[in-house]
Amino acid sequence: MNSQTGYGPVAVQMVLVLAVAAVILALTHLIGPRRTGAVKQSTYESGMNPVGDTRRRFNVRFYIVAMLFLLFDVEIVFFYPWAVLFPQMNETGSTAAAAWARGMEQRGFGHAFFLLEMLIFVAILLVGYVYAWRKGVFRWD
Repeated sequence: MNSQTGYGPVAVQMVLVLAVAAVILALTHLIGPRRTGAVKQSTYESGMNPVGDTRRRFNVRFYIVAMLFLLFDVEIVFFYPWAVLFPQMNETGSTAAAAWARGMEQRGFGHAFFLLEMLIFVAILLVGYVYAWRKGVFRWD
């Protein structure tokens, strides 16, 4: 099968979904009621008038913690395929994972290579974690 013909139905479905979404948005904009006035233009904050400046500064610690969360969240994304494929490397079957594992072993990359590769990855992340700890990122006082 040609690689482009296999994606034809997916492309048609995406075009149909986008068309239906555009039609629904256009209809709600055309048919929906329009209520304008002072009340609609004012800022709504829990049923009370806003008091003070709404633009406040946040402590940079929140940003740093968010960046660390993203870093370790992406780490999990890299762990998942490895955790799924590593136990299947001993399987002898016709699955794609087994065929891939046989091909990698024929090239000289066995279990030890993949285990060492992941240990190096964890060590690099651990160095980053220790660095953040020593810099005081996790201290909130």
